[in-house]
Amino acid sequence: MSDSQTVQEIYALIREAILMKDAVALNYRGSVREMCPHVLGKTKGSPYALMYQFAGETKAALKPDGSPDNWRCIRIEEVSNVAVRKSEGEWHTASNYSAMQNCVSEIDVRVETKAA
Repeated sequence: MSDSQTVQEIYALIREAILMKDAVALNYRGSVREMCPHVLGKTKGSPYALMYQFAGETKAALKPDGSPDNWRCIRIEEVSNVAVRKSEGEWHTASNYSAMQNCVSEIDVRVETKAA
Protein backbone atom coordinates (compact mmCIF):
# COMPACT_ATOMS: atom_id res chain seq x y z
CA MET A 1 0.00 0.00 0.00
CA SER A 2 1.20 3.48 -0.74
CA ASP A 3 0.15 7.04 -0.08
CA SER A 4 -0.40 7.51 -3.80
CA GLN A 5 -4.11 6.64 -3.86
CA THR A 6 -6.11 9.48 -5.38
CA VAL A 7 -9.30 10.79 -3.81
CA GLN A 8 -11.16 9.16 -6.72
CA GLU A 9 -9.53 5.78 -6.05
CA ILE A 10 -10.26 6.04 -2.31
CA TYR A 11 -13.87 7.00 -3.05
CA ALA A 12 -14.24 4.04 -5.42
CA LEU A 13 -12.81 1.61 -2.83
CA ILE A 14 -15.16 2.87 -0.12
CA ARG A 15 -18.10 2.79 -2.54
CA GLU A 16 -17.35 -0.85 -3.40
CA ALA A 17 -17.03 -1.69 0.31
CA ILE A 18 -20.50 -0.24 0.95
CA LEU A 19 -22.03 -2.20 -1.91
CA MET A 20 -20.40 -5.45 -0.77
CA LYS A 21 -20.86 -4.70 2.96
CA ASP A 22 -17.13 -5.04 3.55
CA ALA A 23 -14.99 -3.35 6.17
CA VAL A 24 -12.13 -0.99 5.41
CA ALA A 25 -8.84 -0.26 7.10
CA LEU A 26 -7.62 3.28 6.48
CA ASN A 27 -5.48 6.10 7.74
CA TYR A 28 -7.44 9.16 8.87
CA ARG A 29 -5.86 12.16 10.55
CA GLY A 30 -2.77 10.15 11.47
CA SER A 31 -4.61 7.18 12.97
CA VAL A 32 -5.14 3.73 11.50
CA ARG A 33 -8.79 2.82 11.87
CA GLU A 34 -10.97 -0.16 10.99
CA MET A 35 -14.45 0.84 9.93
CA CYS A 36 -17.63 -0.27 8.20
CA PRO A 37 -18.71 2.43 5.75
CA HIS A 38 -22.47 3.05 5.64
CA VAL A 39 -23.09 6.15 3.53
CA LEU A 40 -21.00 7.84 0.82
CA GLY A 41 -21.62 11.04 -1.10
CA LYS A 42 -20.99 14.76 -0.90
CA THR A 43 -21.54 17.58 1.52
CA LYS A 44 -20.95 21.13 0.26
CA GLY A 45 -19.21 19.68 -2.80
CA SER A 46 -16.67 17.57 -0.88
CA PRO A 47 -16.82 13.77 -0.61
CA TYR A 48 -17.77 12.46 2.84
CA ALA A 49 -18.61 9.07 4.31
CA LEU A 50 -20.49 8.01 7.41
CA MET A 51 -18.60 5.09 8.91
CA TYR A 52 -18.86 2.92 11.99
CA GLN A 53 -15.48 2.46 13.67
CA PHE A 54 -15.00 -0.88 15.42
CA ALA A 55 -11.22 -1.14 15.85
CA GLY A 56 -7.99 0.79 15.52
CA GLU A 57 -6.83 4.12 16.88
CA THR A 58 -9.00 7.09 17.69
CA LYS A 59 -8.69 10.37 19.56
CA ALA A 60 -11.86 9.59 21.54
CA ALA A 61 -11.72 6.11 23.06
CA LEU A 62 -13.81 3.53 21.23
CA LYS A 63 -16.91 2.40 23.04
CA PRO A 64 -18.01 -1.28 22.98
CA ASP A 65 -19.01 -2.62 19.57
CA GLY A 66 -22.59 -1.63 18.80
CA SER A 67 -22.34 1.64 20.75
CA PRO A 68 -23.92 4.65 19.03
CA ASP A 69 -20.81 6.67 19.98
CA ASN A 70 -18.56 4.96 17.41
CA TRP A 71 -19.98 6.73 14.32
CA ARG A 72 -17.49 8.84 12.40
CA CYS A 73 -18.18 11.42 9.71
CA ILE A 74 -15.09 11.13 7.51
CA ARG A 75 -13.87 13.68 4.97
CA ILE A 76 -12.54 11.56 2.09
CA GLU A 77 -9.82 14.10 1.25
CA GLU A 78 -8.25 13.35 4.67
CA VAL A 79 -8.14 9.58 4.11
CA SER A 80 -5.15 7.59 2.84
CA ASN A 81 -4.02 3.96 2.57
CA VAL A 82 -7.46 2.42 2.15
CA ALA A 83 -7.62 -1.38 2.16
CA VAL A 84 -10.91 -3.22 1.76
CA ARG A 85 -11.30 -6.31 3.94
CA LYS A 86 -13.87 -8.91 3.02
CA SER A 87 -16.25 -8.92 5.96
CA GLU A 88 -17.45 -12.51 5.53
CA GLY A 89 -20.62 -11.64 7.37
CA GLU A 90 -18.89 -9.61 10.06
CA TRP A 91 -20.58 -6.21 9.89
CA HIS A 92 -20.42 -3.52 12.55
CA THR A 93 -23.15 -0.95 13.04
CA ALA A 94 -25.32 0.65 15.69
CA SER A 95 -29.05 1.02 16.09
CA ASN A 96 -29.04 4.80 15.58
CA TYR A 97 -27.77 4.59 11.99
CA SER A 98 -30.52 6.71 10.45
CA ALA A 99 -30.35 9.32 13.21
CA MET A 100 -26.62 9.77 12.58
CA GLN A 101 -27.02 10.32 8.85
CA ASN A 102 -26.56 14.07 8.79
CA CYS A 103 -23.00 13.60 7.56
CA VAL A 104 -23.70 13.26 3.83
CA SER A 105 -26.17 15.67 2.20
CA GLU A 106 -26.00 14.28 -1.36
CA ILE A 107 -26.03 10.49 -1.02
CA ASP A 108 -24.34 8.46 -3.75
CA VAL A 109 -24.64 5.04 -2.14
CA ARG A 110 -25.71 3.68 1.23
CA VAL A 111 -25.83 0.33 2.96
CA GLU A 112 -29.18 -1.36 2.82
CA THR A 113 -30.18 -1.99 6.41
CA LYS A 114 -33.10 -4.11 7.44
CA ALA A 115 -35.83 -2.09 9.05
CA ALA A 116 -36.31 -3.02 12.69
